[in-house]
Amino acid sequence: MTMRAIVVGLGVQGHKRRNFAGADYVASVDPTNPDADFKSVRDVPLDAYDAALCCIPDEPKFEVLSYLLERGKHVLVEKPLWSMTDGGVEALQSLARKAGVVCYTAYNHRFEPHFVRMRDLIASGELGRIYSCRMFYGNGTARLVRNSEWRDNGAGVLPDLGSHLLDTCRFWFGGVDEGYVVASANCFENRSPDHVVLQNESVSPRFELEMTLLSWRNHFTCDVFAENGSAHIESLCKWGPSTFTLRRRVLPSGRPPEEAVTLVQDDPTWAAEYAHFKQICARAATADLTTDAWLGRTLERLGRDALALQRNV
Repeated sequence: MTMRAIVVGLGVQGHKRRNFAGADYVASVDPTNPDADFKSVRDVPLDAYDAALCCIPDEPKFEVLSYLLERGKHVLVEKPLWSMTDGGVEALQSLARKAGVVCYTAYNHRFEPHFVRMRDLIASGELGRIYSCRMFYGNGTARLVRNSEWRDNGAGVLPDLGSHLLDTCRFWFGGVDEGYVVASANCFENRSPDHVVLQNESVSPRFELEMTLLSWRNHFTCDVFAENGSAHIESLCKWGPSTFTLRRRVLPSGRPPEEAVTLVQDDPTWAAEYAHFKQICARAATADLTTDAWLGRTLERLGRDALALQRNV
């Protein structure tokens, strides 16, 4: 499928999206980057493109996406999809469905090979009853965030990395919607929280989600403990090597046999996600922003709680 795409927001993410769009890329939009072709999406001729890859801050998302969807343009938007008004996400879904175009929120970790492996293992039932899922996601961007004009505000790391972790819980376990609470929120270096822990003890499995901007070596870990064994992820492909380990329980006790798969490769998720986006655009998939609406409500509530709990250290 040939699809002409513009990039809206020519920052770090925008450059990545432009690279992976390859020959589909036709132009860029950014109000401050002198390398961009246009300063406003409204300046781009409508007959010049079919889709927009939107790598923009949260506040202008609703306005920009509304403009594009109303004019029949497919949209990929960087997570989280957020609206300042109640019902904003649902309104975007209605616009997309009315125009028969795709509105897709990018959660590229869904295309991480070991995330897919974990989803399939959980769905197989091989682990039996699952007791708990613990995830840690950390990077070392605290100083970059603090120096940014727009990133060091609000709930900080929570919408940035927490959106990935909450989406992953849904990707693996389905609609685990209620019960998440903020266990701790700290401002070690930044004005906004740069280290947050979420818990959910009201469902089965239980969840513990830790996120930080203070992990000087970028890192991800996951531990799923269950009746028949446990499954573990160590690192992501982009920070590799990335290892998936499955341990099978020995009864009544003892060292479990384990199977491990280690990947040493470049990050495959950006290309895979763009290919997926093109595919759903080609078949004009019906826009479904249910998860985005839930994430928006949940992150807003948790963000308020994080700000109320935050400790300046």
